[in-house]
Amino acid sequence: MVKQINSLSDFHKLLSLPKPLHPLVSVVLVPELHLADVEIWKRFSTDFYTISLKNNIQSKVKYGQQYYDFDTGTMTFIAPKQVQTIERDETNTYNETIGTGYVLMFHFDFLKKHPLATTIKNYVFFAYTVNEALHLSEREEKDIVEIFQKIQTEYQHIDRHTQDIILSQIDLLLNYSNRFYERQFITRKAVNNDLLSKMEQLLNAYFEKEQTIDKGLPTVRYLAEQLNVSPRYLSDMLHSLTGQSTQQHIHEKLIEKAKEKLSTTNLSVSEIAYQLGFEQSQSFSRLFKSKSGMSPLKFRMRFN
Repeated sequence: MVKQINSLSDFHKLLSLPKPLHPLVSVVLVPELHLADVEIWKRFSTDFYTISLKNNIQSKVKYGQQYYDFDTGTMTFIAPKQVQTIERDETNTYNETIGTGYVLMFHFDFLKKHPLATTIKNYVFFAYTVNEALHLSEREEKDIVEIFQKIQTEYQHIDRHTQDIILSQIDLLLNYSNRFYERQFITRKAVNNDLLSKMEQLLNAYFEKEQTIDKGLPTVRYLAEQLNVSPRYLSDMLHSLTGQSTQQHIHEKLIEKAKEKLSTTNLSVSEIAYQLGFEQSQSFSRLFKSKSGMSPLKFRMRFN
């Protein structure tokens, strides 16, 4: 069962924190968090956005099957209604959060009548899971900490300017985060190339075992689940490395297998289409022509 936390006040209460000074936005320090009720944190979701910067947390952060080797700040982005799980350190008998950092929470209602209410949906990292956290250099972390502190200072005195000033800081925070994620795709090429290699192996195995006959074409979600990343992150990572989306990679592997069958077997186009997961050979032929510039039959004629 998922515990739904509706308000910042409820969240503060569950974490044994004082009542928030502002009902729709709050910044708390990581060491102040107390996970009193263990059951709640096994599966819960909130009605507000959460952006966290955590440092020196007593657990390793994994990217797919790889551990990150960063010792500096780790940022995570959680949108409303996303199911979360917090695993406590079993050696911590005081139920306190070990480490440093900040947690920013803001309710969607706080964004109303502001352009950010629309543009926040364009920041794809809210669709990522904690496995694809953002890792910061010391300089980047300093910039982010300053924004958290400015937001925290601003809602100490609420007036008619408070909302606009805080939202401008949140907007700045999201733009910085966008820049840093793009940097991470570049600097983590070794890990990302390993992920690309594993995806190629998955696709090869899928087609070689002819899983397409029973399961159809492999989906982006299937590949992401097998690689233990989110579909959006997988596509963003692949695009940064190859300029192509996950779906385009799937189609490339499909055409590669189709060409192999057309040039080395006597199977009809319909039979090949069926083996590759198509219910109708016309759909296969259209895709083949769009990708290769010729029909399956014309391609086969080149080998006769």
